[in-house]
Amino acid sequence: MAYESIIYKKEAGVAYITFNNPKQMNSLSDQMLTEISQALDEAGKDPEVKVIVLTGSGRAFCSGANLGHHIFKATSSIEVRAAMALFQKIPLQLRNTLKPIIASVNGAAVGAGANLALSCDIIIASDQARFGQVFVNVGVHPDSGGIHFLPRAVGIPRACELLMTGRIIDAKEAERIGMINRIVPGEKLEAFTKEFAENMANGPPVVLSMIKESIYQAMEMDLPMALEREANCQAILINSEDNQEGIKAFLEKRKPIFKGK
Repeated sequence: MAYESIIYKKEAGVAYITFNNPKQMNSLSDQMLTEISQALDEAGKDPEVKVIVLTGSGRAFCSGANLGHHIFKATSSIEVRAAMALFQKIPLQLRNTLKPIIASVNGAAVGAGANLALSCDIIIASDQARFGQVFVNVGVHPDSGGIHFLPRAVGIPRACELLMTGRIIDAKEAERIGMINRIVPGEKLEAFTKEFAENMANGPPVVLSMIKESIYQAMEMDLPMALEREANCQAILINSEDNQEGIKAFLEKRKPIFKGK
């Protein structure tokens, strides 16, 4: 379908969703949120897509809600909750889409933008990236999943500090505290992300989906339940076509060709 506030493209098994409002640092409007949701649905249902990448155009990844957004003009809690529905939908989609999702953070990721990145499975950041839970600075509560994702990524004490002070941190600090996976020089971010995503897209898609689901489910499980989940998944995957291909390729010292079967 045609998009106006994002760019959607597919290449080598990877769907790229690019926030495309650089003049306003890719701030989130209802239109952009709707189009992100539609693009995630499109990529999630497309059998050719094995991995999804989120990134931003210009110098920002996403600066959060546009300050002109109608949510800031709401006069009742009912209006606020109705406006929040779109902001709440995206983190759920990112976690429930059973394909690996990579945030390629090219610049500022603040407010809801930071939490969109945290909703992804892997975060690769430019050395120019900045992250901030700036909600408190404008007198509002964190949203878009921040209170869920951030403590799980960095621990409760650091999450309290970042959420309660609104302090913006650079990529080096984000990596040090476990918020992101790795830092790449800005001029190499696009090429690095492309290679990383395509390598992952060549992996066994059913296994990748199960791993994603297992990781997030296991965070709410005790050890016996997690072990049972592992056994159930192995029972499905052992002797699958991809398992047989993986073993054969290993013995033949070549790269496997997985088909998702």
